Amino acid sequence: MFDNLCKFLAESFSEDYAAWLLGRPIKLTKLSPTELSLEPIRADSLILEQSDDLVLHLEFQTEPDENMGFRMLDYRVRVYRRFPQKTMYQFVVYLKPSSSDLVYQDSFQLGETVHCYQVIRLWEQSSDIFMESLGLLPLAILTQNPDPTVKLKEVATALDRIRDRRVKANLMTATSVFGGLVLSPEFIKTILRSEIMKESAVYQEILQEGEQQGLLKGEQRGLLKGKLETIPLLRKLGLTTTEIAQELDIDIALVNQFVANQGN
Repeated sequence: MFDNLCKFLAESFSEDYAAWLLGRPIKLTKLSPTELSLEPIRADSLILEQSDDLVLHLEFQTEPDENMGFRMLDYRVRVYRRFPQKTMYQFVVYLKPSSSDLVYQDSFQLGETVHCYQVIRLWEQSSDIFMESLGLLPLAILTQNPDPTVKLKEVATALDRIRDRRVKANLMTATSVFGGLVLSPEFIKTILRSEIMKESAVYQEILQEGEQQGLLKGEQRGLLKGKLETIPLLRKLGLTTTEIAQELDIDIALVNQFVANQGN
């Protein structure tokens, strides 16, 4: 879900992300991996956007990946093959703190070939620009700050000022999901209004993803398993066990049992 959420934000607020990463608010459009001739290495984490003269490649990561350097080189070559005239900018954005040396890796060497890219560790970033741009607001909770609870309250205040209810619902849902990386669902619910989140496209996608995963696994048992696997995300959004049972149309005892097992 983090991959889908990052894609949604980067594609819906491309100018905000261009301003942050490239220093200028360029209007970008989605570039499909299928346009690069070969199948992507890992399409679920890949964000490619383009303008007339550049391609922006983004990878958001919750955990370090030892294959990241090769992935960056591979996509650089693929884009050059398809768009040799375009400049390419590549960023790996790590969402949560890690003690691994991999989060500092910003190059890949293969024989005499050396490829460099840019790495951003959100927990080292000032929150200023994130608080000033709608599309970056949900990530502000993960930036450098001494107390994430205070930052969440600041983000909630900024979200309340948004007049477009659809935009507010989507950004509030995204904030709740990212907030779950550093704060408890119970606390998040005291700050963010869960009822408006249910109107968001992100929220509906979470529910649909659970059903689709279940259908892929086959029959009624698979559908139930898919719904159960959606519970952690709904808890991140601050829903109670009763509300989760209602949303997923399953017995509350199943929800409580699943939550208890996760705690163990």
